[in-house]
Amino acid sequence: MAGSIAASAFLPGSPAAAPPKSVLGERPDSLDVRGIAAKPGSSSSAAALRAGKTCTHAAIPKVNGGSSALADPEHDTMSSSSSSSAAPRTFYNQLPDWSMLLAAITTIFLAAEKQWTLLDWKPKRPDMLTDTFGFGRMIHEGLMFRQNFSIRSYEIGADRTASIETLMNHLQETALNHVKSAGLLGDGFGSTPEMSKRDLFWVVSQMQAIVERYPCWGDTVEVDTWVGAHGKNGMRRDWHIRDSVTGHTILKATSKWVMMHKLTRRLARIPDEVRTEIEPYFFEHASIVDEDNQKLPKLPDIEGANVAKYVRTGLTPRWADLDINQHVNNVKYIGWILESAPISILEKHELASIVLDYKRECGRDSVLQSHTTVYTDCNKHSGQTTLHCEHLLSLESGPTIVKARTMWRPKGTRPQESIIPSSS
Repeated sequence: MAGSIAASAFLPGSPAAAPPKSVLGERPDSLDVRGIAAKPGSSSSAAALRAGKTCTHAAIPKVNGGSSALADPEHDTMSSSSSSSAAPRTFYNQLPDWSMLLAAITTIFLAAEKQWTLLDWKPKRPDMLTDTFGFGRMIHEGLMFRQNFSIRSYEIGADRTASIETLMNHLQETALNHVKSAGLLGDGFGSTPEMSKRDLFWVVSQMQAIVERYPCWGDTVEVDTWVGAHGKNGMRRDWHIRDSVTGHTILKATSKWVMMHKLTRRLARIPDEVRTEIEPYFFEHASIVDEDNQKLPKLPDIEGANVAKYVRTGLTPRWADLDINQHVNNVKYIGWILESAPISILEKHELASIVLDYKRECGRDSVLQSHTTVYTDCNKHSGQTTLHCEHLLSLESGPTIVKARTMWRPKGTRPQESIIPSSS
């Protein structure tokens, strides 16, 4: 009771609590400050209540922007009777609604925490990509570029491993991203800004790759690439592909590049301005050691080797086979070369190494034919059969597009040094 009286005194406009009924259901006329029923005829109790009410109204100003003048008891009686139908006011419903503001602040903090988590993301397992988004990064003081690739389901072949074309596409992608990361990507396919001004672009003249093993679906490979000088008017680009988890070598490759004029389609010398652009990125390190890398490695002379020839004709490039320089992408040539390889080799052997010697470019309207000569040799000591193939891709009109050498090993065997092509 004392709490109800105190609340009604300090919260103007709120109705006073109803006095409790007596045991017989009758309501006392008045209560003194101690909650004891006063006598009806007690004038002193009524005077005390009026005095207390007057002091309370004088001490508490009106809320809701009202005047701070002293309240009139008679006026309060009229106003209380006129507002008796309004909703009762309490201490709690006069406070502002903070729930919306607290919800907005919580949302902001959660969004900020999520963004900070993404920026500060680090791999928790060694098999997770170091390069989160696969864009690659410069390493070795800016002289080498590294990028990770995950082997997709559409990049594997019938034997459930990545194809040689897949690995070659990874080489090409890292080469272009290397140029882009260095800020040297011009308008052409790997051309620098100075090359684009002069309508020059790079074309590959020779490529050599040695495959130690083929990754499977879901594997992550780490590709390193760098460039170096090759003669007076050429450039060398090397690659090294490793398993990102074990660090084991998957493929090593090297290539030679020369410049061609976009309009005349003839080879051109490297301008001094272009040389100034690319020389700061030269890194003289060979992924494949070759004493005489000027020539295409020749097949060894095999006494008593069985020789068989296979031909595939009527090969034509599709629109999707052309790059932005309007000639057939060099990776496509590998697929055409293997078109003439017998199916028995593809089923029981895997490509261990390949060397390609590019003679001329292939256009959209070209019609080609693929020739493969298979040299089969049986090792008398190990009893293992080794396959050496010579390939020729040419236009049906006669000119040679690409010459190639391939060496094969039986599937499931470890790579051996004897299957690596050597220069003569």
